[in-house]
Amino acid sequence: MEITAETGDLTRAESDAIVDAANSSLLGGGGVDGAIHAAAGPELLEACRELRRTVLPDGLPVGDAVATPGFDLPARWVIHTVGPNRHAGETDPALLASCFTRSLDVAAEVGARSVAFPAVSAGVYGWAADDVARVAVEAVRAWGAPGDAPVRSVRFVLFHQSLLDAFEAALG
Repeated sequence: MEITAETGDLTRAESDAIVDAANSSLLGGGGVDGAIHAAAGPELLEACRELRRTVLPDGLPVGDAVATPGFDLPARWVIHTVGPNRHAGETDPALLASCFTRSLDVAAEVGARSVAFPAVSAGVYGWAADDVARVAVEAVRAWGAPGDAPVRSVRFVLFHQSLLDAFEAALG
């Protein structure tokens, strides 16, 4: 599997799937989540409301993931994952790693061969960029060995140079 990192706008990423750093309500928010909802159009919010009405009445749990269509985005799918919030005492790196592995599981289920991730839980959720980068890269590398992973390409599309620096260091 090819794993790369770059700065850029996740909502413009040319990828089969992009990952939304969502909140558990799935009903939009700030940061990456707000940008994805704005770029995808109102159909994304309706799809998320339908998930809440049907299969996720209590919201999406931390560390889990679910897919919706990408609507007006260049990506065919949006994979929503809820990162752990350090400010709320969610400090287990396994929860953070699960965001990346569960997102890849869901990407494989929908047939995505390329996935673009943000730095889930960095920023307002209080995780240090270096910690997010290390956990994310380790989780993605462990998820599938080259040659037998359905997802062939993972890109970390990051908004700030400081995040890119952390991910490049983690990628070695």
